[in-house]
Amino acid sequence: MMKNLSALDWVAVVLVIIGGLNWGLVGIFSFDLVATIFGVMSVISQIIYILVGLSALYLIFTVGKFARK
Repeated sequence: MMKNLSALDWVAVVLVIIGGLNWGLVGIFSFDLVATIFGVMSVISQIIYILVGLSALYLIFTVGKFARK
C-alpha cells in the first residue's frame, strides 16, 4: 500500500499529522507549538496553517487511494 503513495501524498500526510499534533497540544495544554516556534500569526505560521488545511482538503479527496491494495 505504501508504494502507491506519491511525494505529494506523503507531504500531505506529514502536514496533517503535524496539524493534528498541534491541535492536540492546543486542546490539552493550550500550547500552540507552531506559534511558539515561528511566532504568533507570523507569515511562516500562517503559511504552515494554510498548508495543513490544504493538505487536509487534499486527503479528503484522495482518501480512496489509501484504501486500495
